[in-house]
Amino acid sequence: MEIKGQIVKGNVIDNETRCTHYHTEKDRIAIKFYCCKTYFPCYQCHQESGCGKPKQWPKDKFNQKAIICGACGDEMTINAYLESDHICPNCRAAFNPNCSLHKHLYFNT
Repeated sequence: MEIKGQIVKGNVIDNETRCTHYHTEKDRIAIKFYCCKTYFPCYQCHQESGCGKPKQWPKDKFNQKAIICGACGDEMTINAYLESDHICPNCRAAFNPNCSLHKHLYFNT
C-alpha cells in the first residue's frame, strides 16, 4: 500500500494502515523500522515480512520522520508522535493509546 508516496508493507487491510493484527478504529499508524528503513503497520507485520533484523530507533534519531498517520498521510518525527497524546498533530485523528505497550520494540527510550 502507498500513502503520500510512502510504501507501507505487511498485512495491510485498509487505506488507513490497519493490518490483520491490529485493526480497531484507532489503529491507523505505520512505523518506519530503523533496521530496514521500511514502513510497517506493526511489529508482527515486520516479523512476517520484514528484514529479520529488528532494531530500535536510537534516542538521538527521534527527530527523524518515522511515523505515518493513516488518516491523513502526514509523516511525523518520532518525537512528535511520542508527544502527540495519541492524536495526529495534523488532522486530529485518534491513535490507539495501547500502541505505547509496544514502544520498547520500536524506540530506545
